Amino acid sequence: MRRLIHRYLEHLHGERQVSPETLRAYEHDLTSFLDFLARDFLGRDPAEIRPGDVDALAVRSFLAAMTRKGLAKTSQGRTLSAVRSLFRFACREGVLAANPAQGVRTPKVPRTLPRHLRPGEVEDLIEAPAGDEPLVRRDRAILELLYAAGLRVSELVGLDWTDVDLSARVLRVIGKGRKERMVPFGRPAAAALRRWLEVWESARKAPPQAPENADDGEPVFLDTTGGRLGVRSVRRVIDRWVDAAAVARGVHPHTLRHTFATHLLENGADLRAIQELLGHSSLSTTQKYTHLEVERLLAVYRGAHPRARRGQRERGE
Repeated sequence: MRRLIHRYLEHLHGERQVSPETLRAYEHDLTSFLDFLARDFLGRDPAEIRPGDVDALAVRSFLAAMTRKGLAKTSQGRTLSAVRSLFRFACREGVLAANPAQGVRTPKVPRTLPRHLRPGEVEDLIEAPAGDEPLVRRDRAILELLYAAGLRVSELVGLDWTDVDLSARVLRVIGKGRKERMVPFGRPAAAALRRWLEVWESARKAPPQAPENADDGEPVFLDTTGGRLGVRSVRRVIDRWVDAAAVARGVHPHTLRHTFATHLLENGADLRAIQELLGHSSLSTTQKYTHLEVERLLAVYRGAHPRARRGQRERGE
């Protein structure tokens, strides 16, 4: 099993070219599964466990163990997906004849609507970085671009200046699965990027990173050492300006992506167009925003229609 997991992770990195974050998540989930098999299910040394020792009962028992630990259904579903993918790879490689995880049902996740900001909130957040300091200019450009283009944070930090056409206001984005797409952005984001570009060269000349972290490209967003900004640093940027703007807690980089999609839908954008802009491979992933819009319309209807209000009063709502 250890060798199989190692080969699969190499496959994800070399052939599938998944992001470092995705690779770490797969490694964590598959290592947790192997630890469960060794410690709790088979009671054997992890090095002795073979792929053929795993059956559907082992996979179901692993899910039950995660439930007892209080892990969320979403985490269980993600881990099960990783285990299924591992054994699918084993079948393709001829290691197994059948996938023991294939028939195990994915835990049902309660439908939740993605958090998004109202227009006034997003304006307050984006305008919070006000000033001429280099990092303030950088942070304003980050916030503008996350909302203007609906980028994943990994896509944002992966941008090089060669991916940005400021005159045409278009980005070349490398998304999940190394899929490339072109995404437009508006004038405010372009203005913020130009202001950051004015001081970018001096920020790039800051003390260099350690050689193993050196970046030969021209990353759009830099950290305090002059190297490429990291995903975690973007979260800290968001937290800093959420506090400054007194916006409700719980806002993270993905919130601005949800807000981008929601505001497009509310203003009449076609769902297929939103799918293309977000870089979703499946329309079903984008359709969650339709549920959000339906909820908003129902709330407006119940609050505004006389017959709806009367029905609520009669029920004591």
